[in-house]
Amino acid sequence: MIPSLKRLQVSRKGGFTLIELLVVIAIIAILAG
Repeated sequence: MIPSLKRLQVSRKGGFTLIELLVVIAIIAILAG
C-alpha cells in the first residue's frame, strides 16, 4: 500500500493538472465561505 502511494506521488510529481487545480480552488473557496 505504501509503495503504491509513493509511486503515485512520483507519477504525479510533474505538476497539477487543470482538474486538480480546479478542485483545490473549489476547496479553498468553500473554506473561505
